[in-house]
Amino acid sequence: MSLVPKLPAHAESSIHQFLRSHLADAECQGLLVALSGGIDSALVARLARDAVGAERVQGLLLPDAQYPPALRGEVEEYARTLGIGLRVISIDPPESALRGLFPEVTDRVDWGNVKARLRMTMEYLLAREHRWLVVGTGNKSELLMGYFTKWGDGGVDLLPIGDLYKTQVRALAAQLALPASVRERAPTAGLWEGQTDEEELGLPYTELDQILFGLEQLRTPEEIAQATGLEAGQVRTIERVVERTRHKRRPPPIPKLGLRTVGIDWRE
Repeated sequence: MSLVPKLPAHAESSIHQFLRSHLADAECQGLLVALSGGIDSALVARLARDAVGAERVQGLLLPDAQYPPALRGEVEEYARTLGIGLRVISIDPPESALRGLFPEVTDRVDWGNVKARLRMTMEYLLAREHRWLVVGTGNKSELLMGYFTKWGDGGVDLLPIGDLYKTQVRALAAQLALPASVRERAPTAGLWEGQTDEEELGLPYTELDQILFGLEQLRTPEEIAQATGLEAGQVRTIERVVERTRHKRRPPPIPKLGLRTVGIDWRE
C-alpha cells in the first residue's frame, strides 16, 4: 500500500478553469500574485499566466532587509520570462514603525507574523485599487499543518494549489519545467534569517505528505506507520498538529442566536 500522493492528470487544466471562472464571477480586472522566489509562488504565477494571460497577472515582491539581492534579481527575471508585471516594495518602513510602537515585543515569531500581515495588507491595498483578486500560494501540506499566518498569507481570495500537497506541487513544477533554481531551493517562508519549512515542521515533505495523505484517507496512525515505515508516534504527532490548527482553516466561530447563522446554516 503506497501513501505517496500522485499528481492528478487534470490538475493543471482544472486550476486554469478555476482561475478563469473565479475571475469572471468576481468581475475583476486581473490576478495579483505575491512572488517570493519559492516554488509555490512561482508555480501559481505560471498557472495564472497560462490561465488568463500575462496582461491580466500582476506580480508583487515585498522584500525585507534580509532578502537576498541575488534572489530579487532572479524573481525579476522570472517575471520577465512569464511576461507579467512586477512591482517591488520594501516592507521595512511599516515594520520599523510598528517595532517603534511596540518595543516590548521581541519574539521573532510575533514579528514574522507581523511581516506576513503587512504583506497581505499591502497586497489588498493594491488589489482594491486596481480591481485584482489576491491569489494565495499556500499548498495542502501547509494548510493542514496550519503552517501559515492567520490573516497573513492565509488571508487571500483564491488558493489555486490549496488541494495539492507539496510533493505534488514539485511534480507539477517539474512537469511545467519551472527553473531548476526554483524547484531545488529549500522551502522557506523567509520570516527570519535561516528559517526553513522542513526544520520547523519536523519532517521532510516527502514523509510529511505521506502521513497527511494517510490521514486524508481516514487511516489509523498504525496503518500509516506500517505503510510508510515511519514511527506511529511521528504519525500521531502530525495528527495532533492537524487537529490543533483546525481553527486556522475555519471562519471565526459565531454563537447560534438567529434563524439562520453565517458559517452554520446560512447557505451561500
